[in-house]
Amino acid sequence: MRNLLLFLSSLLMMAGLHAAEYPKMGEDIYDPRADGQAQITAALTQAQAEGKNVLLMFGANWCIWCHRLHHTLGTNEEVAAQLNRDFVVVMVDANTRNGTKRNAAVNVQYGNPIQYGLPVLVVLDASGKLLVTQETGALEDGAGHSPARIMAFLREWAPKS
Repeated sequence: MRNLLLFLSSLLMMAGLHAAEYPKMGEDIYDPRADGQAQITAALTQAQAEGKNVLLMFGANWCIWCHRLHHTLGTNEEVAAQLNRDFVVVMVDANTRNGTKRNAAVNVQYGNPIQYGLPVLVVLDASGKLLVTQETGALEDGAGHSPARIMAFLREWAPKS
């Protein structure tokens, strides 16, 4: 009986540690039902009409760094304005669930960007040509992402007028 109690308390303690490793990250930012190719096709049509490039953000809802980058892209006024001015953003769900890799064909189409980890950014011109793949560790600063580094990246890959 004592061993059973010890075993159960160990399991509870491990479950608590596991929960601490994966904090609740809020609402999903990636749509697990979305067809990445259809999203990109629509974004390219919009980019051509508006003279913008397309920014693909490959990631997964369980990825804390994906949530952190998404937060910075959406809440930093300068970053959000630059994104809105020069890019059409597509959030590509790259999660693997029950052995199925979501949007695997899109990942292959753009040279397997998720090999660099999540999140990863891919910039396309309005014709769909891949311009750059950016691992996002270079954009990090402490426990988040550096708005200055993101701005430098966005300016470098904005459409050339």
